Amino acid sequence: MPQETKTAPAPAETPSLQGLAADRDDRDALLDALEKAFDYRGDVTVTTTDGRQITGYIFDRRRGADLERSLVRLMTPGAADPVTVRFAEIDRLVFTGKDAAHGRSFETWIKKYLAKKAAGEEASIHAEPLDESPAG
Repeated sequence: MPQETKTAPAPAETPSLQGLAADRDDRDALLDALEKAFDYRGDVTVTTTDGRQITGYIFDRRRGADLERSLVRLMTPGAADPVTVRFAEIDRLVFTGKDAAHGRSFETWIKKYLAKKAAGEEASIHAEPLDESPAG
């Protein structure tokens, strides 16, 4: 009996979120962007309603009963403690940093590995360095 695949196949070309922006003029788009930012493996820049700009990595988000009780927490460069921002305080969110995980799915790695083997090149089980741009 064939073995079942437990993971869904990755989309062929999923565009990076880098550069995407959402603001409070479209509440649903902003809430969607906040959800995507939680899974994003790069920095985002949050502009608050009082004009502050906070750039960092969103590592936590908590959905409350309303925007006032919902929040994100960011790790910011050089700060020992995380920054907490309530959803109600967010005016704009921009995906500003490079997503280190974009294009680096297991399926992509297998595809590259098999292509190297088929071309007679040395194919290693070791991962690519994170500072290299993934080749498609």
